[in-house]
Amino acid sequence: MTVPAVALGTWAWGDSGEAGDGYFGSRLSEAGLREVVEKAQSNGFTLWDTAVVYGMGRSESVLARALEGYDRGAYQLSTKFTPQIAGDGDDPVADMLEQSLARLETDYVDLFWIHNPADVARWTPPLIPLLKSGRIRHVGVSNHTMEEIALADRILGEAGFRVEAVQNHYSLLYRSSERAGILDHCREHDVRFFSYMVLEQGALTGRYSPARPLPEGSTRAAVYNGLLPRLQALTDRMEAIGEDRGASAADVATAWAIAKGTTPIIGVTKAGHVDGLVRARGIELADEETAELEALADAADVDTRGSWEHEM
Repeated sequence: MTVPAVALGTWAWGDSGEAGDGYFGSRLSEAGLREVVEKAQSNGFTLWDTAVVYGMGRSESVLARALEGYDRGAYQLSTKFTPQIAGDGDDPVADMLEQSLARLETDYVDLFWIHNPADVARWTPPLIPLLKSGRIRHVGVSNHTMEEIALADRILGEAGFRVEAVQNHYSLLYRSSERAGILDHCREHDVRFFSYMVLEQGALTGRYSPARPLPEGSTRAAVYNGLLPRLQALTDRMEAIGEDRGASAADVATAWAIAKGTTPIIGVTKAGHVDGLVRARGIELADEETAELEALADAADVDTRGSWEHEM
């Protein structure tokens, strides 16, 4: 499985388009998102990550419209089966995939995830016939512990397949997958680790501070605004490191995730966000800079584990 240095996240594309309505409170337009796609594709960022639960299908549908006209081989699609909303049919995994394929206007997805663990022994085997049929090309697991990853890999291995990717929350503020040995496992077994919430939904972009909080009315504002005073020293240092390279704090956070051997999934809602990914792709952080950022993050002593996540 070959992927770009950074994957494009479309969680916010599931918002309704009305400010304050949705997880991010995004105000998005189809024309604006088409511009994002055009700029990303032309710069080699061609892996788009979505999920059924991002706006309950809205993100997938909006993404399909934004990609209209591109040859299917010019981009990769990543979407997810979420056990917590599985139907009660004979094959809920296949059913949810078919619904995703219809919304994405394609007959296969490049990377299909078990989104959250519920019963690994139950939900992993239905992936095998989908792999055999070519409806999905590669399998990943998201928000799984080391034990859950190993079990899913054993089940797939009996049919000649394997877990090829892991997608977990991983940022300067939340390094539980590293401490649990999951990153080392991925390196040792040629498994691609995708890091999501690298920018902590904007809190690590340098754009927000106690004096400039996240916009009220969104879920992320409720989660992060109270933490901003404790993040100031970290974001100030990220901004300083970025200034030396003509980059932003957000670019530095993304470059850190790349330097750790992960593929960051960065949410993009504006064409200008792609410029930041181009910069981040070219940044090489010194070991001392990485260590300093991690020490400042540890000193902030915040817990940004999502309500849907369990301990790694």
